[in-house]
Amino acid sequence: MKAKEIPEIIPTKEVFVGDPKATVTLMEYGDYESEACAKVNEVVEKLLKQFDGKLRFNFRHFPLTRIHQHAMKAAEASLGAAQEGKFWEMHTMLFAHRRRLGAISLREYAKDCGVVNKKFLDNLVNSTYGWQVKSDLLEGLDRGVRDVPAFFINDVLFTGKPTFENLRKGIEEAIKQKKKKPSAKARA
Repeated sequence: MKAKEIPEIIPTKEVFVGDPKATVTLMEYGDYESEACAKVNEVVEKLLKQFDGKLRFNFRHFPLTRIHQHAMKAAEASLGAAQEGKFWEMHTMLFAHRRRLGAISLREYAKDCGVVNKKFLDNLVNSTYGWQVKSDLLEGLDRGVRDVPAFFINDVLFTGKPTFENLRKGIEEAIKQKKKKPSAKARA
């Protein structure tokens, strides 16, 4: 009798949108029930269009469970979708329906996103991806995140208000810094 194989889980830190070779990585710690995160998600979409080819984006989970009772399961649902390459579809769906994030709704959203795993709801109920969400949360806390949305540009905490204009300036500065570094090495 064979030992049951435990499938490898794709963590959120490996799920990006945008050019994989981009010079700038924008990372957000967020919560799917947060109005502020939903609003800034639209800003991120505009930034990805403006900096096409120069920017990649990674979303990490930071569920504020004391005030958002469905945030943890919504984050787990996005990870369930990520296992089938549907993270970003689910990400968008969760923000669009942030006021209806019960388990049955999450299963329907997953289905609408093209997730075919028949055990999707079982995985939610059994918290199959819970430790991955907690891993993101703990990493965020270690990095100084206390509220959402929290952004990092090339692993540096962004301290301004996350408006389109402020994030655009931060990204442009990061691009300039990346351009300066190779020329400094070339002179050495």
